[in-house]
Amino acid sequence: MKFRDRAALFSYRLQSRHAVSAWLILVFIFLSVPLAARELPVLCEKDVPVPMRDGTILRANICWPSEGWPYLVLVYRTSYGKMKGGKLERYARAGYIVVTQDARGRHASDGQFESFVRFETRDAVDGYDTVEWAAKLPGSTGKVGTFGASYDSFLQWRLASLRPPSLVAMSASSVPARYTDLEGPWKLRPGRRLAWWYYTISPNLHRKAGTDAPHLSGDPKTSWKNGEGERLLNLFPRMDLPDWLFGSEADAVKFWMKNAQLDPWQLDKGCRDIAVPNLDIIGWYDHCNGSIDMHQATRKHGFTKVARENQRLIIGPWSHSGRGARKVGKFDFGPDAALDTAQEEIRWFDYWLKGEDNGVADESPVRIFIMGANRWRNEPEWPPRRAESQTLYLSSGGHANTPSGDGALGNTRPKRAGLDRFVYDPRDPVPTLWTEAMFTVPADQRPHAKRQDILVYQTEPLAEVVEVTGYPEVVLHAASSAPDTDFFARLIDVAPDGSSRDVASGMVRARYRKGLDKSRLLEPGTAAKFVIRMGPTANEFQPGHRIRLDITSSDFPNYDVNHNTAADQNVDATRVTALQTIHHGGWLSSRLILPVIGK
Repeated sequence: MKFRDRAALFSYRLQSRHAVSAWLILVFIFLSVPLAARELPVLCEKDVPVPMRDGTILRANICWPSEGWPYLVLVYRTSYGKMKGGKLERYARAGYIVVTQDARGRHASDGQFESFVRFETRDAVDGYDTVEWAAKLPGSTGKVGTFGASYDSFLQWRLASLRPPSLVAMSASSVPARYTDLEGPWKLRPGRRLAWWYYTISPNLHRKAGTDAPHLSGDPKTSWKNGEGERLLNLFPRMDLPDWLFGSEADAVKFWMKNAQLDPWQLDKGCRDIAVPNLDIIGWYDHCNGSIDMHQATRKHGFTKVARENQRLIIGPWSHSGRGARKVGKFDFGPDAALDTAQEEIRWFDYWLKGEDNGVADESPVRIFIMGANRWRNEPEWPPRRAESQTLYLSSGGHANTPSGDGALGNTRPKRAGLDRFVYDPRDPVPTLWTEAMFTVPADQRPHAKRQDILVYQTEPLAEVVEVTGYPEVVLHAASSAPDTDFFARLIDVAPDGSSRDVASGMVRARYRKGLDKSRLLEPGTAAKFVIRMGPTANEFQPGHRIRLDITSSDFPNYDVNHNTAADQNVDATRVTALQTIHHGGWLSSRLILPVIGK
């Protein structure tokens, strides 16, 4: 009888009272079959019940190697539906018992879902209980690692702050330290977030609760693409968004929208309680690359020396949904950009859980991909301390609108004061250039070349390489006819063929220019100082390329439009046009500050 036929005779249930005996029988079967005849490398069990301390049952899929016990355990908790198939089995084939679990109230798990907009959830204790349950599985060594990105990373940071005794290492990637960093003072970044609720989160909530909603009559993703997305994105005020969009979390979402200056996450504060090493793999174009803050906070304040000294960060040219790809959006960053992220995680756990001497211990804490040069480089910290600030001053003859205007960036502060103006109409915002999936990607900005509501300042073609690595910053002296408005800054790499790849961006809402806890309206027509910190980047501007800075007041639907009024735009739909004035030269010298790595 072949191995597969023998295994089919055995019905295994982890939660049965005969679990230990079942493992012994499996050991006997596997050892009695010649190695060459063993056709099934891993075994899997679906929807295994995992009891929580309050009696709620969560459910997990489990895969484990078919021989050679004991093994280490990897736990993957998710709100998106348990991992299945090849990827799950790959980790098992690498020598791990893999537990992939639906979070509370999601898919096969019982209980009430508590989304991350809530200020208190059971995510931490559920994660703790799951790790300790997994450590006691038959065939386990008792050592556990956790992995996952985005929301699944959020769940890891929550549980790790409770320091479950069996947790040895984690690979939590791509989640910002603060929810206010993700959504910002806009309170709701509609493009990605509304789509996320519409076809990723709420359908399962309605089906589990047995409630009805308009988007359940067909495929939610299809109906979003066929017009429902456009309708909801342009529904003002935001508090009028229908409750069914958020399912059972409607009250929690709208409470947060009314109190968006508060942060329900505060993951960075939890870093003081992190006791284990972490591997974070993210991208320059990932809207969640604020996880860099977690890396830095744990290195500085982690609970143990091993945590402080063993945080590892890998940053590629990727977006949130395309980690490890060489091509992101329409840009190909070359063969070196491709990275097998699963293999990186396996190597990480092979070292920390198995103790394999595989080179992980000798690797730099930070590894970054330098765009433009399209190569990797190791760094001892982020951002590199050796970067030197280079200031480029904005100037023009008063006509910086569009790339064909006279806006310039130069090394010398203009003595003569000047200004540029544009009209920002929230009913005709600058459209976001991204993919249908509504994830941020590097975009060629040429489709916006004729828009008069974008000011463009750029250098002459460069004579030599300029590497910008760190956080670019813009000091903007600007005035508006409105009491509140937005200003956006975008750093762009312009190639000789005219292609204009955005490198980094940042934005500020005028009333929060001093901080989310210090709301202060503008005095219309009076210049104010805005400091705009852009996102992290590493980009080598090549000879013949130009460094370009775009200034505008919208990026919709990536960010919600500012209504240019003093009212709370989540409850007031009134939108008015604003005249924006950018000052440069003299005492009001607007400038771009670049962190430059010397050669």
